[in-house]
Amino acid sequence: MTFETLSRWADEEVKALVKVLPRDVQEAANRCVISFEARPGLSPNDAELDGDELGVFEGSCLLDEPAAEEVPRIRLFVENLWQWVEQDEQDYRDEVGTTLLHELGHYLGWDEDEVSERGLE
Repeated sequence: MTFETLSRWADEEVKALVKVLPRDVQEAANRCVISFEARPGLSPNDAELDGDELGVFEGSCLLDEPAAEEVPRIRLFVENLWQWVEQDEQDYRDEVGTTLLHELGHYLGWDEDEVSERGLE
């Protein structure tokens, strides 16, 4: 599967999901830059990643005071997602949504346990 197709499918899912989120979560999602990348490795901070992540949130959560120049960012790794779901389109689309919600949870200030408690793992 091509990066372009995986990115298009992911973009469709992100847009559809954001539309049905509660208003406050929609607003939070709209303040984040959401990008699609093949795999980790493009950012200077990626040295800290294992390489098999499905997504990552970067920046300050809503509970912290962000630096003026800091823009919250969610990066979704489409090739890792595609491999995770064993190359099934519907499972891929579902996992894009789950991963987005998981990373959005971190932006809202939830730690891994809180994200898990909400079923977003």
